[in-house]
Amino acid sequence: MKTKKKNNKEYLKPTLISVVLHLLLVVILLWGTDFHMSEPKPAGQMVQAVVIDPALVQKQAQQIKRQREAAARKEQDRLDKLRRESELLEKNRKAEEARIRNLKEQQAKAAQAAREAEKRRVAQEKQQAEAAKKAALEKQKLAKLEAERKAQAAAAAKAKAERIAREKAAKEKAAKQAAEKARRERIAKEKAAKAAAEKARQEKLAKERAAKLAAEKNAALNSIAAQMQSEAKQSASARAKYVASEVDRYGQMYTNLIEQNLYTDDSYKGLVCKVHLKLVPAGSSAFATILGVSGDKTVCGAARRAVAQVGSFPIPQNEPNVVEQLRDITLNVKPQ
Repeated sequence: MKTKKKNNKEYLKPTLISVVLHLLLVVILLWGTDFHMSEPKPAGQMVQAVVIDPALVQKQAQQIKRQREAAARKEQDRLDKLRRESELLEKNRKAEEARIRNLKEQQAKAAQAAREAEKRRVAQEKQQAEAAKKAALEKQKLAKLEAERKAQAAAAAKAKAERIAREKAAKEKAAKQAAEKARRERIAKEKAAKAAAEKARQEKLAKERAAKLAAEKNAALNSIAAQMQSEAKQSASARAKYVASEVDRYGQMYTNLIEQNLYTDDSYKGLVCKVHLKLVPAGSSAFATILGVSGDKTVCGAARRAVAQVGSFPIPQNEPNVVEQLRDITLNVKPQ
């Protein structure tokens, strides 16, 4: 507020000067104008007129205008100077305020640093006092622990002596008990050895009897197995012969069926065609598929047509071994 009043006083002086200059300019303008009027003359006399030169008036007006413009420029220059001085003063004022503010901030920081340093000093002194107190307590604690250690050492020495005495007595007692235990174990081992020897003897006799019985049993089983094997071989041989004879019989039957449907003439006699058939059982008969032929081409062609003419071939019932061998069979077809 004080600065504002100071600025108002600074601007008031130039303003008053400007007003005075303007009033002075008006007076100068009025001073050049003739405001005197001629006195009236009696009638009949000549009237003396005042002649005003327009060029002079124009010249005076231009001079007044130039004087006014010069005064205005001078006033403007003065005002600009005052404004620059005012701005400089304001700039200096702000710089001073900034310097004072920075100084106050530095002083505040210094004061804060001093307070913090004091706090640290007080805290350090407190810490040192606490450390000294803690050291004293630690010393007392160590002294107490040392006394307890000595007491514990004495108690431990006493306990050790008592333990050694107990261990010695226990060892002596254990030695006596071990000797008695060894004696009883020796007697028990002797009894067990006798019992084991008797048991081994009895087991040996039992094994010998079992081995004898097993040998007799094995001999009997081997005899029975040999007999059964011989019978099985005979049965298998007979079965194989039967299956082979059945396969031959059905093969001859299939050959006859093909030859019965074979269309030939006397020129086919003595010629042969091997027909390789694959039979697919379907109930009591089987359908034939020719896998291949070899021999006389004419006869083989007639044989193909004959197989197609036959259509299905009979197969045995309840004879899977025979049927299995008949699935893939080769026949020798000879025209009659």
